[in-house]
Amino acid sequence: MPNSRTAKQVPYFCLNLEEVGILAKAISAVSLALILQVAPRCFAQSQKTTDAFNDYIATAEVHITKMRSRPETFLADDSLPPDQRLAVMARLGKGEVVIEKQGSGSPEIPGGLIHDWVGTVLIPKAAVAQVIALVQDYDHSADHYSPDVMKHKVITVVLDTEYNVHYGRLDATHQYSFSRSTRISEIAEPDTPNEHALPAGKDHGFMWRLNSYWAFEQTEEGVLVECEAISLTRDIPTGLGFMVGPFVNSIPRESLQFTLEATRKALTDTKQDH
Repeated sequence: MPNSRTAKQVPYFCLNLEEVGILAKAISAVSLALILQVAPRCFAQSQKTTDAFNDYIATAEVHITKMRSRPETFLADDSLPPDQRLAVMARLGKGEVVIEKQGSGSPEIPGGLIHDWVGTVLIPKAAVAQVIALVQDYDHSADHYSPDVMKHKVITVVLDTEYNVHYGRLDATHQYSFSRSTRISEIAEPDTPNEHALPAGKDHGFMWRLNSYWAFEQTEEGVLVECEAISLTRDIPTGLGFMVGPFVNSIPRESLQFTLEATRKALTDTKQDH
């Protein structure tokens, strides 16, 4: 039977730009600086935006729930033609993180953008129980999922987030989780005596919602870990699409890749320590 809990942190930091600083190039830092300067901070999420995202999530969850109901369809890659699936498995076996964009149609909704990516990684010689224990270890998630910070950070945006996480299992070798954000707050003046959370509607809209859907499948080689991450952000400020658009749209993908790589590294380091 599924169980649920409230988590202060889960291992997927979609738009925590303190971490994205590792991934971004100079042009990205300039683009983010433009957003901070030009985009109004008081950018409230409209009801139309919320409703459109909820509709998208409802459709996505019907599909994901159906996938998780059978071993033959448990992972997104299971729906691929045999030759394509073999190619993906070969890439995973070589240590690659395979990430694909999900959803159909435009990601733009009234007042916002939906970002939907699914990523898969193979953790060699691991067991599903070990992976579940890692992702449930919320007290130490920062140890596993915080990258080295650049010595010269240009822009930092910090988000304080909470999630409701449901865990379930099809059988001992097929387990999964649904993580849904319940609160996301942008932090002003972080790491200072004046640090405080901005009220809803008074932030920049870097991330309003984040749901992530994990799947863990035991194989002879190890554990296949899949995560589909669906997030909602404000739309791109008028006139900045050419410069800012690629940066804004790349952050969720890069963050997902980092999270899956960090998950594999944490399990690999643990095995080496023993």
